[in-house]
Amino acid sequence: MTKIKLCGLKEERHIRWANEARCDYIGFVFAPSRRHVSFEKAKELRMLLSPSILPVGVFADAPIEEILSLCRASIISLVQLHGTEEESYIQELRKQCQLPIIKAIDATDKTALRLGLDSSADYVLLDAKKGGSGVSFDWELTKTCTRPFFLAGGLHPRNLEEAITKTRAYAVDLSSGLEEGGEKTRGRMLEATRIAHAL
Repeated sequence: MTKIKLCGLKEERHIRWANEARCDYIGFVFAPSRRHVSFEKAKELRMLLSPSILPVGVFADAPIEEILSLCRASIISLVQLHGTEEESYIQELRKQCQLPIIKAIDATDKTALRLGLDSSADYVLLDAKKGGSGVSFDWELTKTCTRPFFLAGGLHPRNLEEAITKTRAYAVDLSSGLEEGGEKTRGRMLEATRIAHAL
């Protein structure tokens, strides 16, 4: 069964739909984005989340103390780094935070992909250059990945089965593909989770 992360959730109804879908992870975006949530809002939403779903905090070149504050408040269960964080940053974060780390990699950049695969992060996330843009990439590039990975970039219910079948990703990560007119929909969240869990 492929795991699935529903990312960019920022409203109570999003959490209700995630609970109904029984996804594996949800993402709170703390990086600059139209899907950004505040510390206070994420804490409120975290209380509504099913215990079986793990909340992931998404950051981009954030001060380590910002991440630690969310860890200490038990708002997130995993840390996703979506900026230009280098190995030294990951090592320093790991010294102070015991949560699993996901490092996003630009799968379209062969050098970045090669270096990223050696990351000490617990997981890598293969994405197009700009995360959250809804832009896909050539899934053939994932064949060089020799470790479990999250697949992101332009995924939606219509191409999800093909993406999973071709890449054999450990998990898939959807955000804009769950939206219609820029808004998350219950139907897309439920359908995407159903497809992932069937494969």
